[in-house]
Amino acid sequence: MDLVIESYRVSRLLPKTEMFGLVSQIQRAAVSIPANIAEGHGREHLGDYLRHLSIASGSLMELETHMLIVTRLYIPMDEVKRALDMVREVDRMLSGLTRKLKELPTAA
Repeated sequence: MDLVIESYRVSRLLPKTEMFGLVSQIQRAAVSIPANIAEGHGREHLGDYLRHLSIASGSLMELETHMLIVTRLYIPMDEVKRALDMVREVDRMLSGLTRKLKELPTAA
């Protein structure tokens, strides 16, 4: 959820002309990550959890792409670096969780 807060901070640095473009895309992708993790965790079946973790991972990669686009168009890398570092950390955590869950005997 810290990544959501950081993503919103970065999106506030964008010009108003991006309100319905990059700002919206960044915020939607960022919020989707913890929401899918939580929804998957609340499911009864491990396969559902793994599918939601996969969706969260896809949203994470989408967010990373949006942040890189932002650095090419509007904001210096040093202003976005913290968000990108957080993306990489969340990616490591998601990958580790997914790997461990797949090792469970009931993983499908």
